[in-house]
Amino acid sequence: MPNKGSLSEAAAQMLREAGYAQRSDPKELVLLDEANGVEFFYLRPRDIAVYVGEGTLDVGITGRDMLLDSGADADEVIPLGFGRSRFRFAAPVGSERTIADLHEKRLATSYPGLVGGYLAERGVHPRLITLDGAVETAIRLGVADAIADVVETGTTLRQAGLELFGDPILHSEAVLIRRRGADSTAGLDLLQRRLNGVLVARNYVMMDYDVSDQYVDAACAITPGFESPTVAPLARQGWLAVRAMVPRAEAQKIMDDLWAIGARAILVTDIAACRI
Repeated sequence: MPNKGSLSEAAAQMLREAGYAQRSDPKELVLLDEANGVEFFYLRPRDIAVYVGEGTLDVGITGRDMLLDSGADADEVIPLGFGRSRFRFAAPVGSERTIADLHEKRLATSYPGLVGGYLAERGVHPRLITLDGAVETAIRLGVADAIADVVETGTTLRQAGLELFGDPILHSEAVLIRRRGADSTAGLDLLQRRLNGVLVARNYVMMDYDVSDQYVDAACAITPGFESPTVAPLARQGWLAVRAMVPRAEAQKIMDDLWAIGARAILVTDIAACRI
C-alpha cells in the first residue's frame, strides 16, 4: 500500500469499502488483518512495484506510471479508478517543438524509465535529466530544453511559460499489480472480486420505477441492467414495478428518458456493496 501521497488515502478507503482493515495511524508501516488473512505493508509508492516484482510481496497498489517507470517484473491486474493523471511533453511557448525534435536534446523528467522507453520506441533518444519534483522550472533554470511531466489542468505549466506538444505519453491511474507470471491464489481472487465490487458500487446506482405494461419493453430497453431488469406486478392493474442497475453518470438522463415514455415514481439509491 502507498504510505503517503495522492494515492495513499484513496487506496486505504477503497480497501475499507472492500471489507479490509486499514491503519488508523499514518506512521504505522505494517498492519495485520487477521480476519481476512492479509498483512499490509505501507511503502513509498515508487518502491511497491519493485517489491512485488521481486516476489517479496504478493500484490500491491501503485500508479501505472510508477509501475512502468520501475521496469519491475510486475503486471497490472486491474485499474482502480482513482489517482488519474496524464503525462505530456512541454516546451517554451512558441517553440513549436515536435517529439522528433527531442532527439539528443536535454529532457527533464521524474520518470526516466517511462519516458525513455516511450521515446525509444519512436526512435528518439534524448539526453534524459532525472529530477525529483518541480520539473517545470528546469527549462527556466537552463537545465533542460523540454520536460515530460504529470499534467492535470495545465495551469502550472502555463505559469511557467510552457505549452504542451505531442500526444500524451500515458494515461495513468492507480492499479492493482502482481508479479509477472505468478499463479493466481484464492486470496488474490477474493481481493480482486471485492475490489471489482467496490468499483461497480461506485459507478452504478439502483433505479426503481413504475411503468404501464404497454411501455415496459421500451422502459427495459432504457434500463437493461446487468443480466436483466427485475419486473414485478403492482396492485394497480396494468402497471409494473421495475428495478435495474444503471451507470451513475447517466442516471439523470435515464430518469428523463423514462419519464418521457410514461414511467413514474422513479427512485435512485446508492449501492453500498455488490458482487457481479
